[in-house]
Amino acid sequence: MEEGRQAQFARLWQEHGPAIGRVIASYARPGADQADLAQDIALALWTAFPRFRGQSSEKTFLLRVAHNQAVRHALNRRVDPEVDAELADPHPRPDQQASARQEVERLFRHVRRMPLLQREILGLALENLTQAEIGEALGITPGNVAVRITRARAALRELMKEDGHE
Repeated sequence: MEEGRQAQFARLWQEHGPAIGRVIASYARPGADQADLAQDIALALWTAFPRFRGQSSEKTFLLRVAHNQAVRHALNRRVDPEVDAELADPHPRPDQQASARQEVERLFRHVRRMPLLQREILGLALENLTQAEIGEALGITPGNVAVRITRARAALRELMKEDGHE
């Protein structure tokens, strides 16, 4: 029984690892902070998955658990978002993807500055979940999802504009 659970967990982590990685990047600074959050999410998923009843997709369920854990992590850290944004590693890697990596990190730095509810809705939207799936994950209506996504995107645009980029 335990081997089957381990295999299932490994499959799910492999299949949805990139999405979980983006959740982690939205809530934690690069390095040890992200590693800590990854461990917390893995443990939360390990303990939560036996309760999965198939009422949503596995992806929706996993992302909900990951986002819940990420919110707890962010609340427990109680770091000032302005300071948190300044501490993110601004140095590009010395390869051809440096510019792209900087843009992605800049985006995540701004997302980390946003209120938790906006981070959550944007994170799920960035995973290409439908409004219905996001609503399922958050326990809200698809109409409410649409409103929250619109507001979160507008707030992110304002943060990006403050940074001198659009």
